[in-house]
Amino acid sequence: KNMNTNYRLSSFNISNCCQFEIDAIFKLNQQNTPEVGSLESIEHLKRLIELSAYNLLTLHDKAIVGFIICMREGSIYESENYKFFKQRLKKFLYVDRVAIDENHRRSGLGIAIYKNIFAHANNENLPIALEVNTQPINQPSLNFHEKMGFVRIGRRDFDDHSVAYFLK
Repeated sequence: KNMNTNYRLSSFNISNCCQFEIDAIFKLNQQNTPEVGSLESIEHLKRLIELSAYNLLTLHDKAIVGFIICMREGSIYESENYKFFKQRLKKFLYVDRVAIDENHRRSGLGIAIYKNIFAHANNENLPIALEVNTQPINQPSLNFHEKMGFVRIGRRDFDDHSVAYFLK
């Protein structure tokens, strides 16, 4: 399914991201919990963006309706899920979080975002690593990532949730 022409993807980092965009990303993130990890504050989000290596905004006209934040190996990021891959892979692109506004789902945005990520990772011959919640189950995300060619390589149970680890 091709992305509708009213949408566009735009890369961002901490130096070219304005407060308005940060606020919109934060709001979208919090609307998508628990599927996407909750952020304690705007400052928490800014720290993530500072640690990140490759990020995209999905814009509908001028409104932010989706985003993805990715890390490279060698980051000081303290996430237990990130560490799972850090301990196993020399180099990789880790999808820390991706969210799409519920009013804009099923319009090809997820596929467009990941095609862009695949092309970026391909340039540097990087495997793409991520986790998806299995408890509480995030079935749409499990289905999507399997359809996009990700392979389940592990799992982990935490106190309040469980995840499956994927690689492509």
